[in-house]
Amino acid sequence: MSRTAVIHQPDFMPYLGFFDRLLRADVFVLLDNAQYVNATSRSWTNRDKIKTPQGERWITVSVNSAERDTPINRIELSDKVDWRGNHLNLLQQNYRKAAFFAEIFPLLQAFYARPDRLLADFNRASIEFLLGLFDIRVEIVLASTLQAGGRSNELLVEILREIGATRYLSGVGARAYFRPEPFEAAGIEVTWQDFAHPVYPQLHGDFIPFLSSIDLLFNCGITRSREILRKH
Repeated sequence: MSRTAVIHQPDFMPYLGFFDRLLRADVFVLLDNAQYVNATSRSWTNRDKIKTPQGERWITVSVNSAERDTPINRIELSDKVDWRGNHLNLLQQNYRKAAFFAEIFPLLQAFYARPDRLLADFNRASIEFLLGLFDIRVEIVLASTLQAGGRSNELLVEILREIGATRYLSGVGARAYFRPEPFEAAGIEVTWQDFAHPVYPQLHGDFIPFLSSIDLLFNCGITRSREILRKH
């Protein structure tokens, strides 16, 4: 019996392509014990983008400073600034005229009321929040609960073996460092995501792709967003 797995770090309020993969997976492994990386163009762990009248804008989860090589599941949320309130204010300012603001904003208010202390817990909750709105059901496993070791491709193979996966669905961003040999030796099929970003009605001018999934929800509502994600 085939079992398809996706492995990814617990990003904050991810974009639609993140959930496109989970639609096609049986199990999702959250790499909560991966090294936390901040302040680079490839860092999405504590931030994502929304749309404003001036274009795209980051919304960032504030965290306490930590030593280099600290894993994501040991990064603490900051209580020195009211970033939760700042996020809600930004969302209200920029989406209050969206067609489904009244449907989505109260749900986000309730979500931001969570008392999480760690970034990994808050991000996992944001992913599960969006999974629920998109009606995606997938088993979730924390990498930190597994025995798998190693680095890069070897680590992925060890995780896949431990969870009994026969197929690995990878994002195309991993092609640069992908080596097929460990997967072939383990008898694990590798498939690559083929995601074409859907175009949908947005506020504030020309369409901008690759924003947080909440942009779609504000503009199209829960029911239509589920359809759009599945029909891209």
